Amino acid sequence: MRKVHIDKVEPWSKLGKTIFSSDGRILLQAGVRLKKSYIDKLKCHNIAELYVEDDISEGIEVRDVVCDETRQEAKSIIKDVLKTYVLSNSINIEHAMGAVDKIIDDILAHKDILVNLTDIKSVDDYTFEHSINVCILSVVTGIGLGLSMPRLKELGLGALLHDIGKIKIPEEILKKPSVLTADEFDEIKRHTVYGYEALKKNGNISAPSAMVSFAHHERLNGSGYPLQIKGESIHQFAKIAAVADVYDALTSDRVYRSKLHPYAAYEYVTSMANHYFDQEVVDSFVKHIAVYPLSSGVVLNTGEKGIVAKTNKNMPTKPVVRIIYDAEGKKLSNYYELDLAKQLNVAIAGVCEI
Repeated sequence: MRKVHIDKVEPWSKLGKTIFSSDGRILLQAGVRLKKSYIDKLKCHNIAELYVEDDISEGIEVRDVVCDETRQEAKSIIKDVLKTYVLSNSINIEHAMGAVDKIIDDILAHKDILVNLTDIKSVDDYTFEHSINVCILSVVTGIGLGLSMPRLKELGLGALLHDIGKIKIPEEILKKPSVLTADEFDEIKRHTVYGYEALKKNGNISAPSAMVSFAHHERLNGSGYPLQIKGESIHQFAKIAAVADVYDALTSDRVYRSKLHPYAAYEYVTSMANHYFDQEVVDSFVKHIAVYPLSSGVVLNTGEKGIVAKTNKNMPTKPVVRIIYDAEGKKLSNYYELDLAKQLNVAIAGVCEI
């Protein structure tokens, strides 16, 4: 299967992954043939991408590091937690912890963790999906750093609730499609303090977990907010969540900009190590991220085009590529796979739609 922009989907294509609505209902089940009316319905739900199964991607199975059931349950829980906070100014920490436990269990069930975030994101549900992904990415990074189970749970809880303070930010600022004014950006920055205060008032949450909300926008060189602290003054959990937060934000469509390809977000994160981000955290993070996710389209320095068929964990920029088009742009009648880890003179030159 492979991910395709909804505008590129051919009617009667076979759906590769089940698609859920924002409230967790199944919109379309995997395996269904996509009528034009179905595609139009998905567009109404602001779904921009989906997975299809075709001859190009035959045999490529794209799995999320957490199962659909866990992701949907976590999404429902985080929505309930935020709704309860709005109505009663209280946070059900135990409820949120249940979601974190299931996420950690799913991640630990993978012997060789390499994250291909496969969720189909909707701009409308960005806040909830982002919270789940930051939790997943933070936990994976924490595992790489050797954190104990109690520490992983603290980290995961803090990451899941890291943006809870945005509840107090006006929607017109959060979803403004144009450049923020200085006053609006100052208000956005206050979400870190709002979130920290909300978590500390509710008890039943450790100081390190709450610190994720407070300090995930601090930067190693002191250029972050809210306190412009730097270096070792920033809590380890906040350093981890900072990388996860930026990576997921960059690879998500927003109202004010289009998403970056994972390789571009990867390059940004690695380039900012020892400047914005902690080097040890970045090293752990990138070891567990698919630079070129399965089924993504790539262009080789030979001019050939194809899709990523397998990832090489030890050489993340050198995956196995299924060649679909030759150097002249002609579609091949027989596709073949090229392991770039064994072809040192062949490299990925860019990404493309296939």
